[in-house]
Amino acid sequence: MNNLKRIDPRRPFTITAEGLKRITAGVAGAADLAGFFAPGSAHRELPKPRRTTATPQRAMLVAAHADRGALDDHARQTLAAAALIADAQTEIVLLIFGEFTGDAAASGADKLIELSMFDRRRFAPVDELNALAACIAAYAPAHVFMPDNATGDGDLGRRYAAAVDANVATHVVEIDATHVATYVQAQRAFASRGLPEVVLLAPNAVDPKLPFIGAGERVVWRFDGEPPVSSRGVVRDLGIEETDAAGLALEEADFIVSAGNGVSDVVAFEHLASTLGAAIGASRVAVDDGKFTRDKQIGATGKTVEASVYIAFGISGAVQHLQGIKDCRHVIAVNLDASAPIARRADLTVIADARETIAALTEAAAAARSASGTGAALLNSAAVAEGSLV
Repeated sequence: MNNLKRIDPRRPFTITAEGLKRITAGVAGAADLAGFFAPGSAHRELPKPRRTTATPQRAMLVAAHADRGALDDHARQTLAAAALIADAQTEIVLLIFGEFTGDAAASGADKLIELSMFDRRRFAPVDELNALAACIAAYAPAHVFMPDNATGDGDLGRRYAAAVDANVATHVVEIDATHVATYVQAQRAFASRGLPEVVLLAPNAVDPKLPFIGAGERVVWRFDGEPPVSSRGVVRDLGIEETDAAGLALEEADFIVSAGNGVSDVVAFEHLASTLGAAIGASRVAVDDGKFTRDKQIGATGKTVEASVYIAFGISGAVQHLQGIKDCRHVIAVNLDASAPIARRADLTVIADARETIAALTEAAAAARSASGTGAALLNSAAVAEGSLV
């Protein structure tokens, strides 16, 4: 007989500024969507107080790789976890591998250390481990937090814990100031323990929206002795092998262009996607019309995507479609209707004809690719040049 405790259906919880709250299926998404339709909700933000002004007596360190100059959602959740459980005498030190141009204070960091010599596209685990160990030795944090991902942070956290024989918790789905918890036994049971030295946090265990800000002090870091980046070592980086975005599953795509009923020239749209190196998605209406296959459909009855960049051409933004893109980092909408629901979800809305915008963006992307070898860097400038912003 199996005496293993079954998962409590009330778990896992997500930690918020109000404490641990139960994740109920559908509620988080519904709340997010409600925000899209609240008049002026995206434009009202009151100034936030500093988390603490007390003299720090201890530190907690959060380490993560930058994603094109910013922190991705998983890294921001990890930083928020440390800030939410820290007491008034604890400062939050954020260690960034790569160039960082974001607002560290807004995400809850009190100190920012930027190691711009590292890049997520370069695989240098030994050098990064040495740099991480040096920063930890300098600040002696009570706990180290890292996102448990497959893009470098999870591997680095495990390497550090093994190198210094630190106790570590991986795939953490629940956390507060006294404990962490994770699934075990193929998710048939739930295990918890006290807060370890190294915490590798699973996605979506923490609400990154904070009611406070950090001090945001930028620290100029200098390494003693040998530079942290060395050509020596047992690991040799063979570079990144580019993959055709058309062959990626939409759930794995980082850059998606999506077509709706407002896209009449499918060939031109597919050419744009190829030029930008983006995966192709579609609305339910465009799929029902036979313009795209069913595996391209995004929404509640199709795929749910988590792209860093999602460009919607001629998509009005029904609730079902918005559910499919709620986890996308940056949403750009191209639509003739400034009052379309997707305009409330979009970070940038271009009021213009989809066909004309596709042609102009394809031309600009081709020119940029020829000049610099990349097509994605011009997205904002091309969109601004083509239409009005809302």
